Amino acid sequence: MKFSEMTYTRPDAEALKAALQQLSDELKTAESYAQAKTVFLKIEELASDFSSDATLAQIRHSIDSRDPFYTQENDFWNEIGPELEEYTQKINQSLLESPFRSEFEKEFGKLLFTNTEISLKCFSPAIIPLLQQENKLVDEYEVLIAKAKVAFEGKEYTIPQMGPFKTDADDDRRLAAWKAEAGWYKENQPALDRIYDELVHLRDEMGKTLGYGGFTPLGYYRMGRNCYTKEDVENFRTAVVKYLVPVADNIYKAQAQRLGREYPLSFADAALQFRSGNARPQGSADQILVHGKKFYEELSPQTGEFFNAMLDNELMDVLSKEGKQGGGYCTEITRYKTPFIFANFNGTQGDVEVVTHEAGHAFAAWMNKDRIPLDYHWPSLEACEVHSMSMEFFAHPWTEGFFGKDTDKYLYSHLSGALTFIPYGCLVDHFQHSVYEKPAMTPEERHAEWKRLLAVYMPWMRLDGDIPFYSEGQGWQRQSHIYSAPFYYIDYCLAQTVSLQFWAMIEKDLPTAWSHYMAYTVQGGSETFTDLLKNAGMKSPFEEETLKEVCEAANGWLKERSNDPCLK
Repeated sequence: MKFSEMTYTRPDAEALKAALQQLSDELKTAESYAQAKTVFLKIEELASDFSSDATLAQIRHSIDSRDPFYTQENDFWNEIGPELEEYTQKINQSLLESPFRSEFEKEFGKLLFTNTEISLKCFSPAIIPLLQQENKLVDEYEVLIAKAKVAFEGKEYTIPQMGPFKTDADDDRRLAAWKAEAGWYKENQPALDRIYDELVHLRDEMGKTLGYGGFTPLGYYRMGRNCYTKEDVENFRTAVVKYLVPVADNIYKAQAQRLGREYPLSFADAALQFRSGNARPQGSADQILVHGKKFYEELSPQTGEFFNAMLDNELMDVLSKEGKQGGGYCTEITRYKTPFIFANFNGTQGDVEVVTHEAGHAFAAWMNKDRIPLDYHWPSLEACEVHSMSMEFFAHPWTEGFFGKDTDKYLYSHLSGALTFIPYGCLVDHFQHSVYEKPAMTPEERHAEWKRLLAVYMPWMRLDGDIPFYSEGQGWQRQSHIYSAPFYYIDYCLAQTVSLQFWAMIEKDLPTAWSHYMAYTVQGGSETFTDLLKNAGMKSPFEEETLKEVCEAANGWLKERSNDPCLK
């Protein structure tokens, strides 16, 4: 079914609550496993139905945040979602207390109960008002960014539309673009500071209300982390500083030399990789999708079927336009057993990376759309990011069709960008740990902490530049995850480490690499992150040797090509 034909209906909230309560009671009083399973499947069906309506409202609101109908519907779900959580948690409690737990585990796996136990740790009716206020604040941030208009060269642009100007090969024009966009953030800094300050205190209050002393333990539970700890993350960040930051630093030193610019680099200069200009996709948005179709059809029968279904059913909204929220995402509309991709094409290489990245998520959902329970359609988020970040590398053999004469530039840029991204991602994660450990910090203290950590994880950046928004440590406010999904960002770093393993495999033998990828993907969310990797023959990013190996392999490839005349 085409996305435009998918029907949205706002449910009767009280009737929905009553239905959930009844199913919880029926699960609790079931007299046989067969009866309990029947109730469980009814719960799955009801959850699929109302979550699909919530997802449709969210997608259509993000496509045009000015649409009054879907703005109203998005507000409804932001309000009712935490209230429904009380009833879904009653169901979870009934499931955990079921005398037929062993039968459920035998059919659906023990992870169902592990995840259910974690879910119960995230909620109490006492925090419903706090969750509702959190939803409103996150939406306020997203709408503020979506409605941004940056004045540049006599015209107005959305923030995603500024992307090409911020990577322009002309030094003066590029710097002017960075200043213009940063100027908008600076003008709106009081609102950005206020929204985040309120979010931090709300989340801290939630954690204390639930008995955790603060938000960090709750944040980990909300992320569904079921196989590693805060200490494992800290050890990973330490390994990144040890092995990867020096490699990334050398990448930027070589970049400064290519550009003939001062090292450490300004924020504007760091955005330009080659003196002749960054890689740009050839052709229009439609042409990018046409070559995406070719890539997926040739990669495997499964990916070909998947991508054609996405195209035929209008399941991608990729053009940047006024009123559209920023960034990109993939979600799933379970009623129709289909994923949906949201993006903001702006003429940069990121357009191609979105087609591969978000489609990696979508393909995984497509392959697992019939799984029961719904919780197994997706693994935990760091595991999800392996699907997407690795799919970007599987597109490498088809790069010429996306980039033409800029193919070599893109291949170098994409691999070097994967390496240099991980320190940035660790910076985002470390910053959030600092913030939630000291929630009483003022906005000014938070900016100072970002600037301090920036020097640790990204020493190639010059902090005395002439763009105050960045040089004063406020650049984190562009990272939406910090507002909307606390502690998410380290997931990208863990996944990128795995994706670099896939890159090394692809360089040697594409079919073998694809077999490992499929072995990983077809498991859906039926296993923990580390077990998914183990079952697919991949190494854990928490093993220090893993990070060391991928750094050495990728850095060796980049050094071999550093003098390529195409990379000037």
